[in-house]
Amino acid sequence: MTSPAPRDMMPTHSEESETHAMKHYDTIFFDLDGTLTDPGLGITNAVAYALEKFGIPIPPRTELYKFIGPPLAPAFQEFYGFSAAQAEQAVTFYREYFRDRGIFENVVYDGIDALLAHLTAAGKTAVLATSKPEVFAQRILDHFHLSSYFSLVAGATMDSSRSAKGDVIAYALGRCGRAGQSRIVMVGDRKHDILGAAQNGLDSIGVLYGYGDRAELESAGATYIAPTVADLEALLLSK
Repeated sequence: MTSPAPRDMMPTHSEESETHAMKHYDTIFFDLDGTLTDPGLGITNAVAYALEKFGIPIPPRTELYKFIGPPLAPAFQEFYGFSAAQAEQAVTFYREYFRDRGIFENVVYDGIDALLAHLTAAGKTAVLATSKPEVFAQRILDHFHLSSYFSLVAGATMDSSRSAKGDVIAYALGRCGRAGQSRIVMVGDRKHDILGAAQNGLDSIGVLYGYGDRAELESAGATYIAPTVADLEALLLSK
């Protein structure tokens, strides 16, 4: 079955009627990295630290942006040809840097705090669904004073037994209840968010202000595309 073509928010005048027909979502699952916060500096510094431990030359920072979004161990295997054991060791090195330094080399995207406040005021339920270890995700939300907006924080486990985005979303659904799945939407910036949502029968919104591009999100089958935080808010609060 072919996925519907993604639709940009902030539509042209001729598309206005389509906007009014968009689905109403009560519960919003949010990715963290590249969706709520820009973690580029901290994640790439932590990856560089891990690569140095293996004696691997450090590429330009932009080449390490591909580590933002996917689970870490598979990313080290895919991008550097590590064995499973090497990838787990690389994750251990990564966390040596990340747990106290890289975790706060991070900024909240402009407009996110206001978006979450507006969703709360409108009676929406926000859930964090991230492939980042849950303990790190909670520390980031606490640090940036975002925790109060979320009814649930669902993340990966430190032992990688739950790291794939589809598994994280399934875990979140199990904790908050699967009733009314048609009223739940996943918001993220990478294909892993979109594919994970589809695996769990959820609609998805791909955002373009993070680390994924339009081609990646459309190819993964995003239900909607939101270029900016303002566009995302327009969709989530549409009547």
